[in-house]
Parts: sequence; structure tokens; C-alpha cells
Amino acid sequence: MRIHDIRAGVSRLVRLPLRTRAQIDADADAELASFLTERVDYLVERGMSPSEAREEAFKRLGPSVREASVLLHHSARHRERRMNMRDLFDDFTQDLRYALRTLRRDARFAIFAIAIVGLGIGASVTVFSVANAMLIRPLPFAAPNRLVWMPNDGGEGLSEQTLQVNGVLYMSANNKSFDAITGYFAFSSPNDVRLLENKETVRLNGLPVMQNFFDVLGVKLLMGRGFSAQESAWNGPKAVMLSFTTWKRRYNSDRSIIGRSLILEGAPTTVVGVLPASFDFGAVFVPGRHIDFFTPFPMTAETNGWGNTLSVIGRLKSDVEIAAANAELKVLGARMLAESPRMNTFKPIVMSLREHVSGSVRSALIVLALSVGVVMLIVCANLSNLLLARATTRQKEMAVRVALGAGRRRLVRQMLTESLVLSVCGAALGLLLAVGGTRVIAGLTGMNLPMLADVRIDGFALIVAAVLAIVAGLAFGLVPALQVPSTAVHGALKESGRSSTGGNRGKVVRSSLVVSEIALACMLLVAAGLLTRSFLKVLDVDMGFKAERVASIRVDPDEIQRSSQPKFVAYVDEVLRLSRETPNVQAAGLTDGLPLGGNRSWGVNSRESGYPQSEWRGAFVHIISDGYLAAMQIPVKSGRDFTAHDDPKSEKVIIINESLAHLLWPGTDAVGHYMRAGGDERKVIGVVADVHHVALEQKSGNEFYMPIRQTGDFSSVDLVFRARVTTGSVAAAIRTALKPIAPGLPGSQITVLQDKVDTSVSPRRFMTVLLAGFSGFALLLALLGIYGVISYTVNQRTQEIGVRMALGATANQLQARILRETLSLAVVGMAIGTVASWALARTLGSLLFGVSATDPITFAGMLVVLTIVATISGYLPARRAARIDPMNALRGS
Repeated sequence: MRIHDIRAGVSRLVRLPLRTRAQIDADADAELASFLTERVDYLVERGMSPSEAREEAFKRLGPSVREASVLLHHSARHRERRMNMRDLFDDFTQDLRYALRTLRRDARFAIFAIAIVGLGIGASVTVFSVANAMLIRPLPFAAPNRLVWMPNDGGEGLSEQTLQVNGVLYMSANNKSFDAITGYFAFSSPNDVRLLENKETVRLNGLPVMQNFFDVLGVKLLMGRGFSAQESAWNGPKAVMLSFTTWKRRYNSDRSIIGRSLILEGAPTTVVGVLPASFDFGAVFVPGRHIDFFTPFPMTAETNGWGNTLSVIGRLKSDVEIAAANAELKVLGARMLAESPRMNTFKPIVMSLREHVSGSVRSALIVLALSVGVVMLIVCANLSNLLLARATTRQKEMAVRVALGAGRRRLVRQMLTESLVLSVCGAALGLLLAVGGTRVIAGLTGMNLPMLADVRIDGFALIVAAVLAIVAGLAFGLVPALQVPSTAVHGALKESGRSSTGGNRGKVVRSSLVVSEIALACMLLVAAGLLTRSFLKVLDVDMGFKAERVASIRVDPDEIQRSSQPKFVAYVDEVLRLSRETPNVQAAGLTDGLPLGGNRSWGVNSRESGYPQSEWRGAFVHIISDGYLAAMQIPVKSGRDFTAHDDPKSEKVIIINESLAHLLWPGTDAVGHYMRAGGDERKVIGVVADVHHVALEQKSGNEFYMPIRQTGDFSSVDLVFRARVTTGSVAAAIRTALKPIAPGLPGSQITVLQDKVDTSVSPRRFMTVLLAGFSGFALLLALLGIYGVISYTVNQRTQEIGVRMALGATANQLQARILRETLSLAVVGMAIGTVASWALARTLGSLLFGVSATDPITFAGMLVVLTIVATISGYLPARRAARIDPMNALRGS
């Protein structure tokens, strides 16, 4: 499009045509020439000759004619701009006042339109704020684009993805790509540390980190200092850093907390620092879990012996790319393994920290953003239809304004002003809804979604709301505005008559908008249907255990109880005895970790293979007692469960799951065979069903269970019990029963297994609920759109309906005719929507579970729902048409 075409288009929407710079300069030159001519004539009249008069006139200008011309051009352009701006402002204020008066007269329509726009923009800004927090806004660290995640490329389990201490030290000492490398202990479990305060024990979430952890992230402490080298040594002075939330909630923001000694795990521990409010470790690295404090993790030979334990983060040098760092680590990994052949698998890779944090939710958020876009298109289509219907009732008003001299551009601009007023008011309402929505989302707990607490309305969201208001106002106001009559007053007056159909063009436009609404609603319904069915499929997964009425209590032994194996076994026996004797306890057992939480894997192999190192397989390990399988209702497929006799004096035994049994002994019963795990050869005494220990949507993999009495010292022990009544009341009774041997048990903290299951599926539930809400809103708008068009058509065809009834048409025939017209629009929209939905569904493959992208049930359900909606929205106007009195209809013509 050429420049003068754009100017011409703009000039049609303002009162005066916009003049080009050449035109303004030409006027200024003409003004200068006129001045010179008048001055020369005046001087000639005073007796000067023409040449002398001209010379004198030029002298009176002061500067040269060229300079005078330039100054005059500049002054003329400035004056022209001021006049145009003043005229535009005057026109705008006049249009705005008129729009407000018009909408106030039709308050019901204005309220309805503002509500629809507000819901659409509110949903859009809310979803944008979620995406902004999780995908767009920088992570709350210094130069976050240089931070990378460095997992071990070893497998699916946490043990295969973490790194050994020596490997991290080797990388730190020999790399040329990183400014620094740090990490944290990946296997800390919830409520893993006991705090003794005011003679009461509470359990808190602690996390051991490397000494330079906060320096590498660029987190500046609110108070205090970082960990010292002595505190980060093995058996060094005990120190702790408090999170901001813990400092505020538990210690009332007491600034004298620095240097105070807390009793953690029975030992005095000095508070050395408090972290800032902006640092929420859980929100970034372990969504759904809050970290109360941090302790130093010793990078020593002792912790190296624990195996792969560290999740590693690096800060790239400013001139190094991720690909170059990956190439270097590949070389370092091979060299490290060659130098230390007995070391665990060491294949570190590099990826963006943002990708690690938000990569798993990116696809879901993109789908939500597209869904919001579809909702806004439906909103615009619906309001366009409403404005079209409203415009026909204002044809006499527009005709009068045309007769009084208003041009088409003036009427179009007035209509657009009204739509923008509606849109801006709707945006204000939408912002209020978005503020409430983001606060609700940010306050959600138990959600496995990163950066959820950081969801808020910020300046970026306000800009998005403003842009949406303007774009939406223009979008739904443009089509009705272009239908405004500009000339032919007689024709406008004629079309406003009662018997008019509003013109074929208007009917086509309204019908096209309804078809578009239905097609867009199809897409949302299919997407929501597929994700809902996927969510239900996830919930239907056989987890391998039953979560109903199951809970756990941390019952870690104290220093004395785990000082020797006999004392530890005696403690285990007594805990199980007292728990099982508690009323309403159906079954109870001990474990070192619950499903859907942390996991670790060990290498295993069978005696038949001869245990060659190259054939060792990774398998998840669980340390349990007798009664645990019964409490969890994990079926024993063959063999037996552990008993109290599986102690240090008896033969070492093991229970494996079906997947591991099929791997090591395909086609035969695994019971009675021998395998090596954890450095010991053990006899397989049972095979149990596979359990989804990592995630409901992830296969269980290989697993084995070892008896807790044969494993020695364990500082992390959960008592799992199945209750006959509510778990809370039974947990209180168990604490009372265990008080003689475990006086330091927390007063109220328990873990309900069903809550862990809910948390594991929370991202899918979150997205499904939002998308279902958008789909419901789209359905409502489609219903209103169809109803509005059919109702308007009935009103415009009152005379025609009266004639038909006078000629013998029955009420049923009229109803059927109108319903056919309604369903014809719906069929066209559903046909277009089905094709578009089929294309959209194929992009949802990564988000689906147990459902194909072309799931016939979902598509059939969409067609049924929309057919019902179309029938309902068409039935009401059809029924009203069938009750029209033909005599009144004919008189009204």
C-alpha cells in the first residue's frame, strides 16, 4: 500500500483532510510572496521606484529570502500540527461524550457487552500472567541467561540424573567454559529435619547446598553471611541459613536471629544468614515444596561414597555458548572415567536453566494461550453480532444525522468510538477479574508447577490488557461500523422499517459471524475434551497401590536408637507393635520413602548371569518393613511378604516387582533365585505388582524392596498406616502410643498419600480446569450468538410470518422452518470447526495420555454438545414466532 493511500484512508476518519508537507510549504511560500508584493506596492505608492521598493522590502525581511522561507515553512508546519491535534481532540471528546450518552440510554446492552469483554480480557490477562511468570519473566537470579542445568545423562531415575561429588570437583577444576559450578543435595525428603523449640518438636524442610551455591546464583543475602569453608567441611561447625518465609513466620522477622543457636536434629546449629524474599528455591527447583532452611553440603570423600547425589548448576562465561560447554564436558567426562574406572557413570550435559525449570509446562501454556486467543475471537464475533443488531435499530438515528450533513467517515468514527468505550470499560473489569484470578492461582498449594507463587499483574500485563482493549474494540466494532449508511437518506429510512430484513448483506455478515463462533467453539471443545479424557485416563491408571485412607508419619530414630543394629531393630519392632495396636489401624509398616516422591536406583544383576559389570541394570530401591505392602495394598503376585524374622541373623532376602522379574528371569518364576543388590547377594522371596513410584504417567520400571531390619542404620524412616477411619484422628492416636519410645515426634505433621497423588497430577488438572472453563464460556457465547441472530431474524420477519400463518402455515411448520435455519448455520460451523479441530488436535500429542489426537468419542461428543446448544438457542425464538398473532403482525406492517 502506498503512502498517499494510507493518508487518504486516515483523512476519511477525521474532519479535515491531512495535508502533505509540500502543500503546507507551498502555502507558506505563497504567503511570503504575498507579503513581498504588498510591501513593494506600498513603497511604490510612497514614491519609490519598483527596483528600489523591491530592494527595501528584502531589507525589511532581515535574513535572506531563503532563510525567511525556511523559518516560515517551519512555523507553518508547527501551526498545522497544532490545528490538526486540536481538531482531532475536539472531535474525539465530542464523539466520546455522545458515545457515553448513547450507551447510558441503552444501559442493559452496555452492561452485557462490558461483562462479555471483561470476562474475555480477564481470562486473557490471567493466562498471560501465568505464562509470564513461568516462561517470560527472567528467573530471580543475577544474569539468569548464563545459568545452566547440568544433569547426568544416565537414565530416568534421580540417581542416574545426578552427579557424584568427585565428578563435580573434577569439572570445577578442569573446565574452561564456566565461571563457577555449584549444586545441592538432590535426595533431601520432605519434613526431614527436626527442630526442637520451646520443648516442642516440629519438622521442617531442609536442603544441603554447596558452599558457593548462592554466590553462583547471584542471590544477595538479606542479612548475615554465607557458609564458611570450616562449616562446609565434614563434621564441621553446624550452620544454617533461613528462608525469608521461615524467618518471617517462625521468628517474627527478628533481625537479631543472626548468631542465635537452634536445636536441629538434637545439635546446636548457628543461624548465619537470612535469604531475601525474592529467592524461593522450591518454586524454581522443586515446585510444590517449600524449603525452610539451608545447610552446607560437604564436598568430601565421605559424601563422595554416597554415590550420585548432587543436582548441579553452572554459570557460563559470558563468551561461551551451551553447545561449546556441552562439547567440553563430553571430553571431560570421558577423561574422568578413564582416570577413575570405578567411578559411577559420568556423562554431564548442559541445558538452559530456564528450559529445565519451565520446559515441561511450555507446551501446556502455549495451548492455553491459543485457547485464550480463540475465546477473544469468539468474544469479538459475538459483540459484532450484537452491535450489528443494535445498528439496525438505530438506522433512523443515523439517517437523520446523514440528512443533517454527517458524512460516512463521521458515522464510522462514532461507531468505533462506542465500541472502544465498551472495550476499555470491559478491560477495566477484566483487570479486576485478573487481579483476583492471579491471586487465587498464586495462593494455590500442593501444585507441581514452577514459579506459581510469582504469578501477578505487572506492568507487562497492564500493557497486554491495554493492547487487547484497543484491538478488541476495533475488531468487534469495525464490521458494524462499516454497515452504517453514508448517503441515500431515503434508502436508510426505508431499511429501518418494521418489515425490513435488514438487507441481504447484513444477514450474510451476521450468519458468517455465528458460523465463525461455532467453528471456534468446536476447536476449544475438542481440545478440552481430549485433555479431560487424558486426565481421566491418568486417574484411572493402576498405580499398584491404594491411596485411600493411607498416611505417613516421620518416625526417625534418635542417635541412640540407630547407634547399633540391635538397637535399631528393637526400635523398628516396637514402633510396629505400638502402631498396630492403635485402634482403627488396619495395617502399618515402615519405609524410607513414599511413592511419587524422591527416588534412587542401584545396580542389580542375577546369579545366573555371573554378575558381569557390563550387564548390571538400574532399579529403584525401597527399604521397607513387614506390613508396608499390606498398608499400601501392593499385591504380592508370588512368594511372600517380609516378616519380623527377616532380620540380621537370617538369610538376606529381597522382593522384586514384575518388571524386574521379567527382565532377569523371563518366562520363569523369580522366587527362589538369587540376585545381587547393594553389594550383597540376596534370595528373591516374592514378586509384587509394579508401582508407579515416579509419576502416574510414567512406567514403573524396575524396582526391588529390601527388609529394613537387614539394612542397618537408617535416619529417614516413615511409618505408613492404613486407617479404618479418618487418617488425622488415627495419626494423633499413633503419636500418643509412640510417645514412650519417640517423645520427639511432631505434634501434627502427617503426609496424606492421596495429597501426593493429587500433587503429581496437578499440572494436568490445572490446565484441564482452565481449558474446560474457556470451553464453557465459548459455548455460552455461541449459544447467545445463535440466539441473537435467530431472534433478530424473527423480529425482522414478523410480517412475513404473519402472512404465512394467514395463508395456512401451522405453528409446528414455522418452528421447524426456523430450527432448520438454525441448524444449517450450526452444521456449517461444525463442519469447518471439525476440520480445524482435527488439525489442532494433532499438535496436542505431547499433552495427551491414553487418548489419540483423533479420538472419536471426543469429536462425537463435541458434535452432540454443539447440536444441543444450537437446538436450544434456536428453539426459543422459533417458539416465540409460532405464537405471533397474524392479524397483529399484518397491522404492524
